[in-house]
Amino acid sequence: MLLTREQTIEYDLPSAEGKHGDPRWPTFADRHGLDPTHPVQWELEALDPAELQRLVLAAVDPYIDRDVLARQITREEEQRRALAAFLGGWDAAGRG
Repeated sequence: MLLTREQTIEYDLPSAEGKHGDPRWPTFADRHGLDPTHPVQWELEALDPAELQRLVLAAVDPYIDRDVLARQITREEEQRRALAAFLGGWDAAGRG
C-alpha cells in the first residue's frame, strides 16, 4: 500500500528525507509539485494504526469474495475448536 499526496496533506504527516540519487524522484517530484532537488518520503507507519487498518480494508473490500471469506472463517473456527479440544485433552493428561 502507498499513500497518496492528498493523504499526506490530509493527515498532516511528517516527511522524512528521501533517497538521494533515486532516478525516479525528479519525475515523481514534478508530477506532484515537490522540489526535485530535495527528495522526501512519508512512511505508512506515521498513520494511526486504526486509520491505516481502515484504509487497507477499504482498498481491498471491492476484491473480497464474500462466499470464499465465509467458508474460510468457518474453516478457521473449526480448526480453533479442534485445537482447543486437543489442548484440553493434553492438559487433562497431565502434560500441560
